[in-house]
Amino acid sequence: MNINRRKLLASGLAGGAAAAAAFPLSSFGHDEAKNPNYAKLDSVLAQPTFKKELFADPVIIESVELLRDGRSFLCRVRSKDGAEGISVAHNTMSVLYPIFVKRVQPVFIGQDARRLDELLEKALEYALNFRLGGLGIGIPLATVEFAILDMMGRIAGKSVGELIGAIHNTHIPVYQATEWREKPVKESVALIKAAVEKSKAKAVKIKVGALMFMTKDLDARGPAGRTEEIIPLIRETFGDDMALYADANGYYKDVNEAIRVGRLLEEYNYRYFEEPVFFDWLDGTRQVADALSIPVAGGEQQHSIHAFRWLLANDGLDIVQPDHYYFGGMIRSLKVARMGHAMGKKCIPHLSGGFGFIYMLHLVSAMPNAGAHIEFKGYENIPLECETSSLRLKDGKIKVPTGPGIGVDIDPDYIKNHTVVKDV
Repeated sequence: MNINRRKLLASGLAGGAAAAAAFPLSSFGHDEAKNPNYAKLDSVLAQPTFKKELFADPVIIESVELLRDGRSFLCRVRSKDGAEGISVAHNTMSVLYPIFVKRVQPVFIGQDARRLDELLEKALEYALNFRLGGLGIGIPLATVEFAILDMMGRIAGKSVGELIGAIHNTHIPVYQATEWREKPVKESVALIKAAVEKSKAKAVKIKVGALMFMTKDLDARGPAGRTEEIIPLIRETFGDDMALYADANGYYKDVNEAIRVGRLLEEYNYRYFEEPVFFDWLDGTRQVADALSIPVAGGEQQHSIHAFRWLLANDGLDIVQPDHYYFGGMIRSLKVARMGHAMGKKCIPHLSGGFGFIYMLHLVSAMPNAGAHIEFKGYENIPLECETSSLRLKDGKIKVPTGPGIGVDIDPDYIKNHTVVKDV
């Protein structure tokens, strides 16, 4: 255990918890009964998230439709009383739409939308959907949830954030997420600098390590010394006052190598090290975190509440990062944030881009423990109107829409270009 890390983060927490099926409790040798963190986390998970008390009468979902125009997908839900909500699906829906139609849509039709917390969990059980794991079930589930929250917000005259929690944040500070790890260092740095100049973000995240899908080399080691070169060069480029973050996307297969890179990040005052080892190597993540003083972040790929529970109970993560699309929606993601809050940890949700940044704004608005900067990858390319926010960065922040539902109205003509997906 690294005492400096514990003092720096003031966590003082340790223990064990049930991990995902791939990591049974016995493999870590911890006993939940001896660890008070479990009771604290389970108390958080037992609390309802969706505020059904805002609705005196049932809101019966009459229809759930998936709409398609080429690679663009929308979800439209309607109640028996004629209320309507719309959501924009993640672009991976072009692969996952049969799961949406056959395995998710049927769960919600005819149900009372006030039971949204329960319905989301039931959808994971329906037709053994939990076997699909990760994005396979998470993205279809999130797409329905976003549409239902939009509908319910419009009924109640409340923003989505007000439906799932108290409003803690009205203006969200963001960091500019960047890619380009497959390019030479100088070219990467130039592209990163241009992206930051364009967005005017006050913080930036870079990539370290390599990824196999980005190279013809099956070892995927990338150019020798690239990570060691770019870490100090980015600090030199942006100066001492710029908040810098780094993401390995689970690249390092060896804990000691991840620790070595983490110490280099510490030397140049980066603020966190994201996914230093593969996401489902829970104990490996904890080993890296224990060895470093830089906060370790993770959770983008994680699809198990129990895995987050284990990591938090065992002080394996300093920052939790559920992706509201991948993880199955804002309600499940907020549960993770609240577990983190109970353990004195921050939440910085992962953002996979596109229209998702609007959902991110609402999710973070209801977080009591949002990080200093939230991920940002660029603006939506869908025609819309928002009366309560420009949805643009100003002084490094974006104002959360305050209108009912998601507070955004998509151009009706754009919606009309989509047709209902029926046969799959």
